[in-house]
Amino acid sequence: MDYIQMTSPCGLDCFNCPLYLANKNEKLRKTISERTGISYEKAICKGCRNENGTIPFLNMTEPCNVYKCIEKKGFKFCCDCPDFPCDHLHPYADKASEVPHNIKVFNLCLIKNMGLESWAKEKAEKVKETYFKGKFKI
Repeated sequence: MDYIQMTSPCGLDCFNCPLYLANKNEKLRKTISERTGISYEKAICKGCRNENGTIPFLNMTEPCNVYKCIEKKGFKFCCDCPDFPCDHLHPYADKASEVPHNIKVFNLCLIKNMGLESWAKEKAEKVKETYFKGKFKI
């Protein structure tokens, strides 16, 4: 798998995303459509880089700010930029329980420390599992 292509510049692992996995799983696609109200036709995604920084099911007409910034600066990931972390990666509470966008900076730090392929194979799925189902630790 091309992990660069299948990991968004902000650090989200497209290859573990249900909307990406729905490309090859009609049952998952139908479930996503029914649970979210997204039409069956739009309940898929090819990955951030393959969609040129847009998310079709959100009806985005232009790339997100992170994607535009990375394209302009010529980096593969935000963690490669000397300005990392910046406000493009600021976490938000809106939909935090449904959408894993608040794990971006953590993933980027892991990519920087572990390397992309090691992170993708050893840690990416566990990060999302912990985010959604783990217990808060002090």
